[in-house]
Amino acid sequence: MLPLEEGPEPNDNELYEHHKVVASKGQEPLRVDKFLMNFIENATRNKIQQAAKNGNIQVNGAVVKQNYKVKADDEVRVLFEHPPHEYLLVPEDIPLDIVYEDDVLLVVNKPAGMVVHPGHGNYSGTLINALLHHTKNLPTNSNERPGLVHRIDKDTSGLLVIAKTEEAMTHLSKQFFDKTSEREYVALVWGNVEAEEGTIEGHVGRHPKNRLEMHVFPEGEQGKEAVTHYKVLERLGYVTLVSCKLETGRTHQIRVHMKHIGHTLFNDERYGGEKILKGTTFTKYKQFVENAFKILPRQALHAKTLGFIHPVTGEMMRFDSEIPEDIASCIAKWKQYAQHSQ
Repeated sequence: MLPLEEGPEPNDNELYEHHKVVASKGQEPLRVDKFLMNFIENATRNKIQQAAKNGNIQVNGAVVKQNYKVKADDEVRVLFEHPPHEYLLVPEDIPLDIVYEDDVLLVVNKPAGMVVHPGHGNYSGTLINALLHHTKNLPTNSNERPGLVHRIDKDTSGLLVIAKTEEAMTHLSKQFFDKTSEREYVALVWGNVEAEEGTIEGHVGRHPKNRLEMHVFPEGEQGKEAVTHYKVLERLGYVTLVSCKLETGRTHQIRVHMKHIGHTLFNDERYGGEKILKGTTFTKYKQFVENAFKILPRQALHAKTLGFIHPVTGEMMRFDSEIPEDIASCIAKWKQYAQHSQ
């Protein structure tokens, strides 16, 4: 599978978001609208079908309808209207939970549900929009994203460091690249994790058939090196509370690594954790889990601690954040269940 290309492309004086996907050699015939749903995050089927009606889906250079069946090696292109690029980086007065700030950096505690940077389907209300309102003239990283040294998923909560100067951006980015920063997450995962602690190694890259998912390539034949160290914090019957320390920072790393060892994150819809993966067949148990899903309507993952060397003072800085209410309530519910079922 060739990489997905994204970027604004002018057409009839409008700006469009442009995606190109080349189907793999093993691609079974599949309707183009369903095929694109696997590759473009936040694109609804309705939006894809509208693009087809507008003549904005092409396969091998020819316009196709939504019921066209994609075959092996087909080159699929789709165009979506979206606001011009300058509108994507508009300062917005959105409250920020600032844990620390000085002249060169700030540390924020991002709530679950907040997207880190604008993109397809999320043109406003992002952390970047809030940061641009809070701080003028943020430096950009190699992807032209203001202030960002690292990021966490929309439905993951927790700590992020933001660079306010070019020097801080360079210094902090190097720490993340050199694996000298400290990042610890807390996760609730399905199943009883047998070992008290362990290390998961396995290259992480885009899933060959579903580009919205990441995949572990244990032999390292694809993807990038990824290392996660985990430790059991508490066993709660059919779920386990674990601490995960990142040595590398790949997209969805903890989510895909824990699934790889058979312990998908609780309520992680992208990786199948929104199903009952462990437990009994009793109706009461099913009801209990459904209620736990309602309490925690996202993956059970929180970026709890963050450590790095200050770019100017050279001091080692460490920050810790409380486990948010939704995860804490879900853990409490499982604790109660585990005690009653003993």
